[in-house]
Order: sequence, then C-alpha cells, then structure tokens
Amino acid sequence: MARAIGGLVGGLVAWFLIATVGNLALRIAWTGYAEVEKAMTFTLAMMVARLVLGALSSLGAGLTVAWITKRNGRMAQVLAGILFVLFVPVHYSLWDRFPLWYHLTFLVSLVLMTLWGAMLYPRAAPTAQDKVT
Repeated sequence: MARAIGGLVGGLVAWFLIATVGNLALRIAWTGYAEVEKAMTFTLAMMVARLVLGALSSLGAGLTVAWITKRNGRMAQVLAGILFVLFVPVHYSLWDRFPLWYHLTFLVSLVLMTLWGAMLYPRAAPTAQDKVT
C-alpha cells in the first residue's frame, strides 16, 4: 500500500516538476512567450509547444509511477485518472481562451501518455521462482 501511495505521489510530483522546468525553459528560450503567457494569447506554435510539454510531463509521470510501484498498471491508471480530474476544472475555467482541439488534445494526452509512460518502464526479468510452476 505504501508503495502504491508513494508511486502516485511520485508521479504527481514528476508531472508538475517536468511541467514547471519545461515552462521555465519556454519562457527563457522563446522570445515573446513570457510576454503573452499571462494573457494566454499564445500563437499556434506556442500552443503546440505547451501540448508537447504536457505530453512529456505525462510520460514522465507514468514512468515514475511504474518505477516506484514496480510497474503496477493499476496505479498508472489511477494516476492518469487523478491527473484528468485535476485538470478538467482548470481547462473548464480556460474554455474561452483556447480552441476546442487544444483542450481535447491536452486532456486525452494526460491519460494516454501517462499510461504509455508506465508501459515504457521495463518489466523485471523473471526470477527462478517465476519459472517454477
């Protein structure tokens, strides 16, 4: 149980850490990004960059939950659900600021990329006990 909870917390921390560092990198590297961020008047390229960052954050969260929980698929599903539930109200509050495709892409990628990240974590090699039937 502790490993499951630790995996969920670790996955959430990983998501927000990757997103925060990535967003800071966008602000520093992209002239004009920081200027439009507060008003959320992003160009198409900026919105795509934000979606890629969200996908990478979800991928990292999935890898993290799989690593901590020893590839417990159920916990990856729970993490994907938690992320979805956390971000639906955020996107609802921003509904008029972004096009529909942006919201849908982000919310779907939260689930799919988290699960994919968990699947990318390598399975443990079978032990001698696993081979005995």
